Amino acid sequence: MKRTGILLPAGLLALCGALAGQARAAGFALTEHSASGMGTAFAGAGAAAHDPSTVWFNPAGMTRLRGAQMSVALHVIAPSADFTDKGSYINPALTGNNVTPGSLSGADADGGVTAVVPNFYYVRPFSSDLYFGLAVNVPFGLETDYPADWVGRYHALNSKVTTVNINPSLAYRVSPKLSIGGGISAQYIKVDLSSAIDSGALCLKLAQTTAQQAACATAGLLPNTVANDSQVEISGDDWSFGVNLGLLYDVTPSLRLGLAWRSAIDQDLSGSADFTVNAALQTVLTTAGVPLLQDTGVRATASLPQSATLSAAWQVTPEVELLADATWTGWSSFDELRIKFDNPAQPDAVTDESWEDVWRFGLGVNYHYSSRLTLRGGLAYDNEPIPDAEHRTPRIPGNDRTWVAAGAGLRLGPRLSLDFGYAHLFVDDTPINHTDDNGYALRGVYENSVDILSAQLNWQF
Repeated sequence: MKRTGILLPAGLLALCGALAGQARAAGFALTEHSASGMGTAFAGAGAAAHDPSTVWFNPAGMTRLRGAQMSVALHVIAPSADFTDKGSYINPALTGNNVTPGSLSGADADGGVTAVVPNFYYVRPFSSDLYFGLAVNVPFGLETDYPADWVGRYHALNSKVTTVNINPSLAYRVSPKLSIGGGISAQYIKVDLSSAIDSGALCLKLAQTTAQQAACATAGLLPNTVANDSQVEISGDDWSFGVNLGLLYDVTPSLRLGLAWRSAIDQDLSGSADFTVNAALQTVLTTAGVPLLQDTGVRATASLPQSATLSAAWQVTPEVELLADATWTGWSSFDELRIKFDNPAQPDAVTDESWEDVWRFGLGVNYHYSSRLTLRGGLAYDNEPIPDAEHRTPRIPGNDRTWVAAGAGLRLGPRLSLDFGYAHLFVDDTPINHTDDNGYALRGVYENSVDILSAQLNWQF
């Protein structure tokens, strides 16, 4: 039964990979947590503390705000993940034990999906030194979606994640120079993914005799045939918890340093696997008494990584503020994914990930053109934790990326202001050379890019 089990698509064995979608930061983390930060490519966000979004970036920064304040932001993220095939092939066992580049049929495709990401932040002082804040945002997610006839359909069709993080925090001013803060995160995650199943290949795998193999052909169950494909859809969700800490220190009246840390969050997902089985294949499975491709429950653990950020904000002149930061994300915790099926006939499925810890570096500037208008610009380099083309999947076709960002802040009155930001992400050409557990090899190159447009309303009570 172990050999039969690996006939399920590799995408089904990569639930955590499905969390990626077309994510915009290391792995499948999202960086889009404020429009004010978007304008500077989020450089120095843990030290700037200009609006309530500091609750997320560094809760200690709340002590720099005056009175109760609220921010609401929206980000439109428009990615491109355009795949060009370079000789993908089916399991060599189906081609006389010979690797046959180009034998995997199907079209090229763009898996990018435009998404809207919201943020909400609220801050209020309890006293002159003690502050409360609340962040509600989306730390991980987005989506990739491919047509049913694309060449990588047995690896992935649709991959979607929805996360919501509710993060209440407190900040305390220890001294005129030092503030500290911390919070607790309650994080919900929901995952939906689908993949095609090669009905013909599965039929041949189950066939024990030449006559049975001929019966597969008679039933029209030939390998690598789009019209005969079956499909599987997996969904799962979970609530889990983490903590975060931060400090903010005024080195001089014009220079601030911020240090922020977020814990890992282990999400224990549970849900279901729902199969749509080709009618001819279903007859074969029923006749052979093989309990595969039956709707069942599934479980998996996704370890979402810890991170640490060192930020600086330097008010060089009354008009010019320079920003910088370095962020470390501990993606090496994602070394293996194990999927457990409630169907006792289906063994655990294990896939090697071997991701690596990564760094993100950012530089930015705020230019206070007038009392009402602030202009912003920023650059950032974001490293990808996927170690090589062999570990890359179409669910996470990410690579190293460079941010170029610009934005503006406009004060509408004593209590209202607007922020706007735009960023273009230049992504290196992204090779993929991934072989799934069924021996199907996806070989090609992704041309990726991302455009992000952000807007934010800030209200001081």
